[in-house]
Amino acid sequence: MIIGSPETSAIESVITEAYEKLSLRALGCFVIHIAGRSYGVKEPDATMLACSFDEVGRRLAARGSHNSTFPIDASAGEIAHAFRRAGYAICGESERFFGMAAPQFDDAINANRLEWAPDGDTAFDDGSYVLQIDDLKKVRLIAYVSTPDLSYDPATLRDVWLRSDDFYDILQNWRDRFEAEWIEAPKVPDGYE
Repeated sequence: MIIGSPETSAIESVITEAYEKLSLRALGCFVIHIAGRSYGVKEPDATMLACSFDEVGRRLAARGSHNSTFPIDASAGEIAHAFRRAGYAICGESERFFGMAAPQFDDAINANRLEWAPDGDTAFDDGSYVLQIDDLKKVRLIAYVSTPDLSYDPATLRDVWLRSDDFYDILQNWRDRFEAEWIEAPKVPDGYE
């Protein structure tokens, strides 16, 4: 199932096997499409889908609160670079990003939950990251794949602005359709074969 347009922004998921346990929900894959590129592991057994389902629910509940404390019009590359360096403590505490010390910048990212993916499960074990920034009536999505040296691959960097209503409609429609698909699917009783 794909909700949205992969050329701008979309969510794709596949339920391979559904479970009764809500803490697992289903085995399958969850992929985010940004500006014609997909982020996440697109395999039928990539992850349990409870984390991704729950994270979309949290994003809907916190609509409009994913605000940046840095200039929203900063380049996507600068933001990805700062996120990687500050978030993974590969810089000194005195290094500054957008006028903030690295720990302060990292705290701002975490406090406003700008990191959408990875969402706590194996869905993004391909090294993908997706950042979401709310700005009044718009949402900015920045996505990239990390490199082994804790940088980012510029060839994978995507940056898109969407109308807030359009973005949150994608989230709500995906959540509703996924839940309906999960309800209708035959379930493995205890979550394991």
